[in-house]
Amino acid sequence: MKRSPLYSRDPGRGVDPRLRSDEPAAGSPGDPAAGAGAGAGGEAGEGGEERGGGGRPRGWRGSAGRLAARNERTVLLASGAGIMLALVLLLGVFRSPAAPLTQRDIDMAVLHTLENLPASPSAESLAYQVIRPSVVRVQEMLSDEEADEDLDEEAPDADGRADPRQEPPTDPGLGIPPAEGVENGNGAPPPAARTRGLGTGVVVEENGTILTNLHVVLGVERIEVVFADGSRSPAEIIGIEPDMDLAVIRATVLPDDLVPATLRSTRDLHLGDRVMAVGYPFGIGPSLSSGVVSGLGREFRSPEGESVLTNLIQFDAAANPGNSGGPLVTEDGFVVGIVTAILNPNNQRSFVGIAFAVPIESAMRAVGNSPF
Repeated sequence: MKRSPLYSRDPGRGVDPRLRSDEPAAGSPGDPAAGAGAGAGGEAGEGGEERGGGGRPRGWRGSAGRLAARNERTVLLASGAGIMLALVLLLGVFRSPAAPLTQRDIDMAVLHTLENLPASPSAESLAYQVIRPSVVRVQEMLSDEEADEDLDEEAPDADGRADPRQEPPTDPGLGIPPAEGVENGNGAPPPAARTRGLGTGVVVEENGTILTNLHVVLGVERIEVVFADGSRSPAEIIGIEPDMDLAVIRATVLPDDLVPATLRSTRDLHLGDRVMAVGYPFGIGPSLSSGVVSGLGREFRSPEGESVLTNLIQFDAAANPGNSGGPLVTEDGFVVGIVTAILNPNNQRSFVGIAFAVPIESAMRAVGNSPF
């Protein structure tokens, strides 16, 4: 009996036919199905999917291609942003660093700004703008005979100079508007009433009530006031207060835009507070001078010794003949007093640094309508 060899020369003998490896593998060149699959794949390649014999995708390459096709715009935008970021970083690397800011640079910038700021008005200028519409010039209307007498009194003396003791003539050269009926320039005045400068006043009520000094209008027959707009009006005395050298006058013809002054109590006035005197010194004006409050509750005796004024405000703003009756105002332009006197040991009619004003509370009592 012939025995079978232990090892068969046939590799497929004794092996389950299902496990034999000598059959062509799917997709191999010898497999007809693979060829068919390849043909199908070639036809479907334009559709974007490559499949094997089982109909499934052929690995990660197919998935990436589909993802790129679907998100092509997003990828382009992201790529552009990345390129721009890289350029910015490169510019930052190669750019030279800015010079550090020093204290001197800051100081120069601040100085340049301050030098180019528009100049603001001074406190005196602002105060003047507030009080100016309420300040009037008080003068005397003269008849022809009185005007001629004034001209004779102002004639030059022996050495050809005008007598300094006389009031300066009323003419445009002194900054005073010419009186009604008086020619401008050097022409002779016509035969009509003329004026003589007396002092200053301040409007305190809308009805044309004006405060001034008693010594400004005492003995004057015909009073005239000149308002801020240049209009003129006769005025009459409606009250006096001899103990305070005060007079209350009222204009009969009022301008349309008459503005009474704003009054302020002296209770909160202190030494060193800035004040201004506004008026017509020597007939020139309106003029403003500035100073400070030098004292409160002062007393002044007239040169003749006939009267004593008490409870006065002392100030050092320049005041001269013609300032009498004008307002003493604060930085706000509010009236705190009525200028009434100056002190000069030499009895000269000039300012040496000491002037007095009646407090506005006392002045308004003379009006009879005090708001304090």
